[in-house]
Amino acid sequence: MRKSFIFKSFRNVKSNPVVRLGFIMLFTLLLTNCKSAKIPKHLEKSLSARFYEPQFTGLMVYNPRTKDTVFNYNAERYFTPASNTKIFTLFTALQYLPEKIPAFKYTVQQDTLIVQGTGDPSFLHPYFKDSTALEFMKNYKAIKLVTDNYSNEKFGPGWAWEDYDTYFSPERSAFPLYGNVVSISNTDDLKTYPEFLKSQTTYTLMGKRRDFNANNFYLKLTRKSPTEVPFVLDTTMVKALWNDLLPGKVELIPSTTAKTDQILYSIPSDSLYKRMMHVSDNFLAEQILILASSTVSDTLDADTIRKSILDNQLNDLKQKPKWRDGSGLSNYNLFTPLSFVQVLEKLYAEIPRERLFNFFPAGGVSGTLKNWYAGENGPYVFAKTGTLSSASTLSGYLLTNSGEVLIFSFMNNNYNTSTNKVKEHMQAILEYLRDNY
Repeated sequence: MRKSFIFKSFRNVKSNPVVRLGFIMLFTLLLTNCKSAKIPKHLEKSLSARFYEPQFTGLMVYNPRTKDTVFNYNAERYFTPASNTKIFTLFTALQYLPEKIPAFKYTVQQDTLIVQGTGDPSFLHPYFKDSTALEFMKNYKAIKLVTDNYSNEKFGPGWAWEDYDTYFSPERSAFPLYGNVVSISNTDDLKTYPEFLKSQTTYTLMGKRRDFNANNFYLKLTRKSPTEVPFVLDTTMVKALWNDLLPGKVELIPSTTAKTDQILYSIPSDSLYKRMMHVSDNFLAEQILILASSTVSDTLDADTIRKSILDNQLNDLKQKPKWRDGSGLSNYNLFTPLSFVQVLEKLYAEIPRERLFNFFPAGGVSGTLKNWYAGENGPYVFAKTGTLSSASTLSGYLLTNSGEVLIFSFMNNNYNTSTNKVKEHMQAILEYLRDNY
């Protein structure tokens, strides 16, 4: 009876274009409402499955075009974000840093170059290997390098002390060299970058890569792949690094009364951001916050720049995060899915889509998403991963088959299963959104 009524009604309005248009719009609205009701019910059922019972999970999905919240599940609760923290670091960098990275601040007095570091991590970095600063310095007879313009600790609060010799936990500093790591490889012979640290590197049968508080490095005899080991940035090491680069030219001074108001620039900023986001590079993330602080003061202070961004550009966040470092290594960090969605929406509104999506790993294609979220017709997820012990998070942008762009933040904490299992369940939910929204 109902179907017959609908068809009769449609026949009655066929001759009237205005009425027919209204009928079609009403019919489309009914279908849309059915779809809108179906998706939350399906997601709610999925997150109520036994798999999620022992853990803590939050998910927010938002449509930036319609300004509609598609789904909210614990989105106002606080989670350990892991490397999703880098999304806030990216936002900060885009607010403060110019198109090219400030390599250092300087002034010239006769034949002497007086230099203050800005925290630029690209200088002779194993990936970037940028030598802009070095080539500039070679033009001067003497160089005075200010050492006391960095006000933070060398490690972030809440970092695990036992990670001191791991590649993902280098010390933070005002003027990094070589990424503050020694790169060690064993192909035909033991090789190090920088080469002069080979004399301080030996083989071992143990798993230790460096002495706890000394620059003695070790490569496991059976290891074939290259490794990066953080070095201790004490005065002896800093002097040795600079003397190897510019023998007899560099003097370390604690401070200067000279006004270092000139700036040398190094690599394009976007290349730094992309590397940080794609491989989830903790060192780059930490140094990017230090770089941002260099644009507002000669004193480098990541804590101050985090407070500034929260008090100003992000003062409208509905839940203010507990934000303690740039990388997400700290277990003290606490963020809500809603806060990530809000920042991702700001980025989506301010940055052209092609440039913005290029910062994020693409599902099935690049970075930390290379082996996940692959689409049949190309990537449908552009997002930042985050992984710590019992924390797996993913926040970013999802392209639906209907052509919509959704912003999402998916956070999982306190699980007692494999991270891959958590990722499999996340992928199933995101695929459903892709296919049904």
